[in-house]
Amino acid sequence: MCRIAGAPRTLLPLLAALLQASVEASGEIALCKTGFPEDVYSAVLSKDVHEGQPLLSVKFSNCNGKRKVQYESSEPADFKVDEDGMVYAVRSFPLSSEHSKFLIYAQDKETQEKWQVAVKLSLKPTLTEESVKESPEVEEIVFPRQVAKHNGYLQRQKRDWVIPPINLPENSRGPFPQELVRIRSDRDKNLSLRYSVTGPGADQPPTGIFIINPISGQLSVTKPLDRELIARFHLRAHAVDINGNQVENPIDIVINVIDMNDNRPEFLHQVWNGTVPEGSKPGTYVMTVTAIDADDPNALNGMLRYRILSQAPSTPSPNMFTINNETGDIITVAAGLDREKVQQYTLIIQATDMEGNPTYGLSNTATAVITVTDVNDNPPEFTAMTFYGEVPENRVDVIVANLTVTDKDQPHTPAWNAVYRISGGDPTGRFAIQTDPNSNDGLVTVVKPIDFETNRMFVLTVAAENQVPLAKGIQHPPQSTATVSVTVIDVNENPYFAPNPKIIRQEEGLHAGTMLTTFTAQDPDRYMQQNIRYTKLSDPANWLKIDPVNGHITTIAVLDRESPNVKNNIYNATFLASDNGIPPMSGTGTLQIYLLDINDNAPQVLPQEAETCETPDPNSINITALDYDIDPNAGPFAFDLPLSPVTIKRNWTITRLNGDFAQLNLKIKFLEAGIYEVPIIITDSGNPPKSNISILRVKVCQCDSNGDCTDVDRIVGAGLGTGAIIAILLCIIILLILVLMFVVWMKRRDKERQAKQLLIDPEDDVRDNILKYDEEGGGEEDQDYDLSQLQQPDTVEPDAIKPVGIRRLDERPIHAEPQYPVRSAAPHPGDIGDFINEGLKAADNDPTAPPYDSLLVFDYEGSGSTAGSLSSLNSSSSGGEQDYDYLNDWGPRFKKLADMYGGGDD
Repeated sequence: MCRIAGAPRTLLPLLAALLQASVEASGEIALCKTGFPEDVYSAVLSKDVHEGQPLLSVKFSNCNGKRKVQYESSEPADFKVDEDGMVYAVRSFPLSSEHSKFLIYAQDKETQEKWQVAVKLSLKPTLTEESVKESPEVEEIVFPRQVAKHNGYLQRQKRDWVIPPINLPENSRGPFPQELVRIRSDRDKNLSLRYSVTGPGADQPPTGIFIINPISGQLSVTKPLDRELIARFHLRAHAVDINGNQVENPIDIVINVIDMNDNRPEFLHQVWNGTVPEGSKPGTYVMTVTAIDADDPNALNGMLRYRILSQAPSTPSPNMFTINNETGDIITVAAGLDREKVQQYTLIIQATDMEGNPTYGLSNTATAVITVTDVNDNPPEFTAMTFYGEVPENRVDVIVANLTVTDKDQPHTPAWNAVYRISGGDPTGRFAIQTDPNSNDGLVTVVKPIDFETNRMFVLTVAAENQVPLAKGIQHPPQSTATVSVTVIDVNENPYFAPNPKIIRQEEGLHAGTMLTTFTAQDPDRYMQQNIRYTKLSDPANWLKIDPVNGHITTIAVLDRESPNVKNNIYNATFLASDNGIPPMSGTGTLQIYLLDINDNAPQVLPQEAETCETPDPNSINITALDYDIDPNAGPFAFDLPLSPVTIKRNWTITRLNGDFAQLNLKIKFLEAGIYEVPIIITDSGNPPKSNISILRVKVCQCDSNGDCTDVDRIVGAGLGTGAIIAILLCIIILLILVLMFVVWMKRRDKERQAKQLLIDPEDDVRDNILKYDEEGGGEEDQDYDLSQLQQPDTVEPDAIKPVGIRRLDERPIHAEPQYPVRSAAPHPGDIGDFINEGLKAADNDPTAPPYDSLLVFDYEGSGSTAGSLSSLNSSSSGGEQDYDYLNDWGPRFKKLADMYGGGDD
């Protein structure tokens, strides 16, 4: 039989571990220090150490969690260290004093920083018979016996009990490895067995927590356990021979990690926010705070209790709130919550485990902020009992008065926002009160026009309320009602016509000068003495005039219903009425004249042009009448043909189809193609009736079997229309104007040619020798000449400074200038001689003219020339002594002058 011998289970190690964990959890947390937390690690081993046997586990404190540490042993031939800190035997050897001590190094892979710790191995003492006898009885767990069946298979022996779990406290301080149980098999007497364990914590992650001596079967734990990470380990123990054959069926080993109070309660939020309405009754729920504890919630370590440590402020009572110690619900316990006095309370809440035991329990705190919300417990109150305002009449959207109120509730909340209501003094709803969202003031506004002549003053009764009703038991005081006195200011208003528009009925054809009606306006300003004058504002046909004083409307033209300015038998005219107020105001009125039709328009044939075939068949002409009058002065119409000319009734016949249509047909069997004007007598149904002879232009043409004209040029055959005739007349007129302009130009050219022949003898005509070089420009002032040398002496030396009697002979005497004949602008070659003779006589009678060159004065050019007159040039001798023979050398044009001055025969 195989059995498992358990280590002595006394209560002392368990109590020691519990006390140690409690003291450690309640103590202050030391500052983290990188390195090995222990100076020396110890392990108790049996004498024989086997290869691969785990010995102990070392722990390295990595504060920042970023260091990558590599472990080494000072005796690498005997011991090795895995990355998790587990120390293994590299070879099998008997434990002696030389192997009892060695060092383990930890080196940072990046910074090469190095730490070391000492490991001390001690030999487990040998048990004697006396000690065995003295030792307490060891609990044995027996492997189920295996018996062989008849078929040769093994069968587990049934047992009637279950292997109890092993309870191991968390956070044990060692020494490690710490022995838990010893697994034994009754076959180890005959066989060499090897023991092993499998499962999470052994060969599965997290590996290396539990180890077993493969020879002795001693199961040990290598490091402290944490229940908050893993609360239970489920391992399986195996026993095999040296060949690896299973000797015993695996057995289950359950290890429960006993919870220690090593975790403080933690609130879900460090600051909790809640609200409670002011004036709440005791027992009103406010909020719930919640804390959690990582320890076992079914044990005392995880059972929390809440309590309120402090309240700020402590008015009106230091205990305004209480908390349910198990659920964390906060409720009110006292009355007197008033937001206007205290708007916020701050509570310090404590959560303690161990069911709130202040000695052994761990605690933590959080803050609860409770805001007292506003309720409408303060009604709005007016700052004055009466408010005053004024408004001009007929003005809307004008603020008349500004109403101010006070409210102690929280601003900009429904309990503070004011709503104003007019409770009296405005039966017609001419005022409204809007609330200013920022100041909470009431703005009294005019929404309907007010007439001063009707109401000169309003006294309004206004009540102020809130958007939400007042709290229960609170009433509105008298200060919530006020009076608003509004004075209406009189202003000059527009005169108005009544009725507007004014409609009158009148027959058309009314002669000018007939009075139609009186259209007057009224002035709404009864308390102002003003006069109204009338003017015409719109009269499209200019048919009417209005008296500016009394408003009498008289016709100035004949009223015509068929005028294009008349729409639907109604003629509209607009008039203006203006008063003499300050400022002057005006109003408009419309006069609508409904014109009754009279029979003043004769009917006309429609269409005015038509076409038909040379024979009566196969078509005819349908005609109707156009009458601008309306019933009963229009249709039905009577159609007939005149008696003359006789060819009309001989060639044509007309048949009345109904009151508005007739049919024109050929009476003879054949009528030659062409254009015929057929007069038709049309008579309307007016009283008296009106007749008219209207001409219908009919084109007779050759037709095909369908009755359609087959003429080549139907448009030309139909004759020229009015537009074509007008175009031809315009072309003829333009052509005549061009011919007339050409004739005038030819005559003017002949006159210029004849004028030149009067100055030049035919025998001296040397025009073929004259060369035209260029135009001479604009005269003297257009040339860059120094004309000061040609100035007359009197311009250089004024007469005012000359002594009397000192004057040159060729200077112009001071006399009034004579009037020389003015030459006409139009050239008239026939009167050139008369013009020269008249000029000569004027020069002979002019006492101011020089005596020697008077024949040179052909025309007077006026005064003001910068060059002056050549007659002012001084001559060394008189005209008779001057030799002009040199003029003969200047050409044929100067020969005439040489003969005139030289005294020749001519």
